[in-house]
Amino acid sequence: MKLLEGKIALITGASKGIGRKIAEKFIEHGAQVAFTYLSSVEKGQALEQELAATGIKVKGYRSDASKFDEAEKLINDVVADFGSIDIVVNNAGITKDGLLMRMTEENWDEVLDVNLKSVFNVTKAASKIMMKNRKGVFVNMSSVVGVQGNAGQANYAASKAGIIGFSKSVAKELGSRNIRANVVAPGFIRTEMTDVLDVKVVEGWTQNIPLKRAGETEDVANVCVFLASDMSAYVTGQVIPVCGGML
Repeated sequence: MKLLEGKIALITGASKGIGRKIAEKFIEHGAQVAFTYLSSVEKGQALEQELAATGIKVKGYRSDASKFDEAEKLINDVVADFGSIDIVVNNAGITKDGLLMRMTEENWDEVLDVNLKSVFNVTKAASKIMMKNRKGVFVNMSSVVGVQGNAGQANYAASKAGIIGFSKSVAKELGSRNIRANVVAPGFIRTEMTDVLDVKVVEGWTQNIPLKRAGETEDVANVCVFLASDMSAYVTGQVIPVCGGML
């Protein structure tokens, strides 16, 4: 059963990791997919070719969503190319970890811009289209760190907590137009970023997870499919942790 048949989705930061898996899953479920990448140009272009081989319409855009004008242009380009937008997954994000004492203003600003301001930029631009259509779905990627904080990640935690407050507000503002906004809060998920970590460190972390394993990108993507689909038609303003019970 294809849950996203006939839908047009935009996924930001999809060249690798969780974003890439979301793009793959959305196509599996019948959605046409527009996605963005920024620094990973080769990976972005390779993903476009790979997904286009399925025969479903796919297009990658090199875009920096943390810049207001670029986000607006992106939405206009997607609508010009695909005809509309039904689903937006705000997934683009970075980390610049460090203890507060050593954290530079630049490290703070960059993480807040890429992780939080980009969500405002893209949501504002896309909501105009959705309000005209009187339907739409936002799925915004936070983190368990945004819910419970984490030493050495004050900037990242603040940006991910901000996404939660923002999404709950959007859900209240746009609900009367049949536009939903929900948050996914992944826990410890295996990606290219975690593959470089020491095996012992990873084992130590997984011991503290009730399900006793790290999550896979597919675990997160499956929840995104549910939230983007009509199966969750009465779910809005919620935070869904995908964390093996960490929270």
